Amino acid sequence: MIVRAAPGYPPIPAEFPLLLSNQMQIIEPAFAYLIEQAELRAHSLETVRTYGEHLYDWFDTLEQSELSWDTVDEGTIMAYRNRMLETPSPYTGRPYARSTINDRVRSVCRFYAWAHRRKMIDELPFSYRDAPPIRAASKGFLAHAAGKPALGNILTVAEYETLPRPLRVRDLHRLLAALDMPYRLIAEWAVTSGMRRMELCALTVDQVPRSDRLHMEDHPLVGIPLTVTKGSRRRTVYPPLRLIDRTNWYIGEDRAGLITRLRRRDSSYAPPNTLFLNRRGAPITKARLSAAFARGFAAAGLDGSAHWLRHTFATVMLVRLQAEAQRNPDINPLKVLQVLLGHASIETTAIYLRCVELHGDEIAETIEYLYGRVIDDAY
Repeated sequence: MIVRAAPGYPPIPAEFPLLLSNQMQIIEPAFAYLIEQAELRAHSLETVRTYGEHLYDWFDTLEQSELSWDTVDEGTIMAYRNRMLETPSPYTGRPYARSTINDRVRSVCRFYAWAHRRKMIDELPFSYRDAPPIRAASKGFLAHAAGKPALGNILTVAEYETLPRPLRVRDLHRLLAALDMPYRLIAEWAVTSGMRRMELCALTVDQVPRSDRLHMEDHPLVGIPLTVTKGSRRRTVYPPLRLIDRTNWYIGEDRAGLITRLRRRDSSYAPPNTLFLNRRGAPITKARLSAAFARGFAAAGLDGSAHWLRHTFATVMLVRLQAEAQRNPDINPLKVLQVLLGHASIETTAIYLRCVELHGDEIAETIEYLYGRVIDDAY
């Protein structure tokens, strides 16, 4: 199992992932590896938690197969990879994305490379192969990397380029209708601000301004600085004022009603400051959010996930920024979008240029649905 460290026990940071065996003993090599990653500060704590979740799945697989972590070979990791290729995720019920499979395999191999450097194992249980050189992307992006040789893990699987596609208005209607509160409201935040799951789950009541003090003429979009972001990069999101109105309604009605009911059952219940709560009054987790959205997409007859809402925001916003750049040449649409999305590299953001080329005709209707005329006034 995996548990999170409580605050107040340095040098272990709060929420640090602790992997325990079925005898409730800390898995020492995994602990040593993860704590070193956290201490090096080369990765954010969120990345360390992701590594922990990947290693949890790996060590759980080993434990069920009664295998020792330091005796595995390439065939063992290959069998682990093949299981993910052949069986759906127990959390979403859908096949694993090839990128997810590769992320997990790379995390496992990264751990074993660390163990090999620390002389914990005699040889690596995987090998490398030469990968094809990177091809230059259109419009000059990634051109600096063109022709450079790459080194690939022989256990990873081929990933086929799948460009993100924005949700159409009718798709958004169907999805929102299929989601219960507060997941419907979370979906609105995701599609109008581009926030990630971890950022949505970390929102607090204090971060939501009182909308009675704001006016549409002055604040069509409301800037909200985020306190939890990927890579701890400072970032501000700009949801529409009418979404702030609906969120304040949720705080005063749905959320307040839930807290009242829970306090009647248990007078000691103290609600967290987290904005979005589940039925038990606890903060909604990323896993629970993913599962709820998976059910919502399935009920709406759509093949997608929570990240599709972020893709929709990105393509819609890029179209609007490109239009604004026609009037104001000082604006760099892609650079602005990179900041809004919190991407570390503009190369990651550049993929949305191709999305706009392919789906530009569908985006105009989505812009009007999500924002009306407020974007024109805001920029």
